[in-house]
Amino acid sequence: MPHPDIAARADLEPLLRRFYAAAFADPLIGPFFTEVARLDLEAHLPHITDFWEGALLRSGDYRRNAFAPHLGLHRRRPLTAAHFGRWVQLWRAAVDGLYAGPVAERAKAQGERIARAMLGRLTDGGTGGGEGGFVPLAAVLLRG
Repeated sequence: MPHPDIAARADLEPLLRRFYAAAFADPLIGPFFTEVARLDLEAHLPHITDFWEGALLRSGDYRRNAFAPHLGLHRRRPLTAAHFGRWVQLWRAAVDGLYAGPVAERAKAQGERIARAMLGRLTDGGTGGGEGGFVPLAAVLLRG
């Protein structure tokens, strides 16, 4: 049976929970969530759901600065292209594990655009300070 597409806010919570479960457990980026940010997922989830609802479903409910927390993390422990590349891999795997369709494709594309934009703002034009780089997404097969 094929996966449904992302159609409503209610579709975002299982996606975000799946993504964050993988991200928290990931040896490369997990420490940013668990040790550096000490992210309280239950407190954070409504805000990140607002963000993705606005980005994908055009709700316009997100009124925060998504860049500021990432800048704070970067100042405590530098984020590199390898970190953002892994984030994109996990995001794509989470989307593909639950959804398929035009909005799901937009979610994956938007995730990569956001990662590239944040990397570019945090580093010298997105090179990640010379440490690693984006993993070619076409070469990555992750099943969630």
